[in-house]
Amino acid sequence: MKDFLSLHDCTKEEITGLIKLAIKLKAEQKNGVPHPILKGKTLGMIFTKSSTRTRVSFEVGMTQLGGYPLFLSSNDIQLGRGETIYDTAKVLSRYLDGIMIRTFSHQDVLDLAEYADIPVINALTDLLHPCQVLADLMTIYEHKGKLEELKLAYVGDGNNMAHSLMYGCAKMGMNISVATPKGYECNGEVVENAREDAKQSGCNLVITNDPVEAVKDADVVYSDTWVSMGQEAEKEERVKIFMPYQVNKELFAKAKPDAVFMHCLPAYRGYEVTEDVIDSPQSIIFDEAENRLHAQKAVMATLMG
Repeated sequence: MKDFLSLHDCTKEEITGLIKLAIKLKAEQKNGVPHPILKGKTLGMIFTKSSTRTRVSFEVGMTQLGGYPLFLSSNDIQLGRGETIYDTAKVLSRYLDGIMIRTFSHQDVLDLAEYADIPVINALTDLLHPCQVLADLMTIYEHKGKLEELKLAYVGDGNNMAHSLMYGCAKMGMNISVATPKGYECNGEVVENAREDAKQSGCNLVITNDPVEAVKDADVVYSDTWVSMGQEAEKEERVKIFMPYQVNKELFAKAKPDAVFMHCLPAYRGYEVTEDVIDSPQSIIFDEAENRLHAQKAVMATLMG
């Protein structure tokens, strides 16, 4: 692995290796065992989209690995204000040992990775969110003891989370059902790529507009915000359209009795999920959030170590 841009680019063995390393690093951290794998190395963290979990988890993770995290906001660098991605990639490659970027355009991340001479980590684009899903897979494995043959149901917007969950589940042999409203379906190219991955692993990928069909007998029920960053003007309209896709007690009851609820956060209680689901004992959202730290440390250690 030179970069970590999309789970579609990874093999099942690579994803399994990252999960195993993440679990090992998590255990060491809990037991106070230092692991300065990246001592003396620097990660540049480019943010054109703000985030609580991404910034804190990458900064803390890089520090725990013995390296130095360098935060770069859109006000700190010339990217997008005249300097080309090519020039930015070449200059940063002379200073840094790795680049993490959280931005809007997925093409910008692909271009950065193409021109940089150092590893590039996709910490979120409008198309994909692979770091989150790696942490999700780790969390499911911790709670269920396996990934293959489980069923994950995603209910909501056909966004970057839905896309990366399809890739992650398909690669790992997990069945996945995605329920979105008409007009808010997933990207067609991503669906086709995920279908190819699912054929390879032998799992089922179901795309539907029916949330009940998606959630039926699921081991994991997953929800995400209906209004992503940059869509605030559409909030009122989106709430009307997405309300039938709310994960409430009634819908969650269609899943298996031991099903778990997941959400990448931030969550808006009373919208995409009700309090009696997200704050229930079956909710594992904070384990999931914590595992961003450990999963991303595995990625950084693998690429930059």
